This record gives sequence, structure tokens and C-alpha cells, in this order.
Amino acid sequence: MNPKDLELLVTREMPFGMHKGRIIADLPGNYLNWFARNGFPAGEIGRLLALMQEIDHNGLADILTPLRQRSDNPSGPAG
Repeated sequence: MNPKDLELLVTREMPFGMHKGRIIADLPGNYLNWFARNGFPAGEIGRLLALMQEIDHNGLADILTPLRQRSDNPSGPAG
């Protein structure tokens, strides 16, 4: 796993399907599990979906919280 992929999970939008436009980290577990059963798409999006499914399946979504906060405020604290 590339650490940059974790940042992409909280910034990259789903480019197609019923959840098009939704941030990958916000995709529902049943949708991610559907891909796990039926096959992930090729390329970067498939790699990110597989990573998010693994994180979600293992109950590790909290590891994305600091990255979400950073992506919400990319310039850092005001001051």
C-alpha cells in the first residue's frame, strides 16, 4: 500500500455508478463488498476501492479521520 493512497481515499470521488461523485471513503460497505465479490475495476479506481473495502471490512475507517481533517482544511490552522 502506498501512503498517498490513503489521502486519495478522502479526496477522490467515485467516477461512475450509483454513488458517482461521492468520496471513496464515504462509500457504503455493502457497495464496496459488491465489488469485492464481483471484481474491482482496473486501474487506480479499482486499487482504491479494494483498499477502502479492506479498511471498512476490518473496522479501520478511523485511521482516515486525521486525513479527512487535513483535506477539509488544506492550509492548516488559521492564525
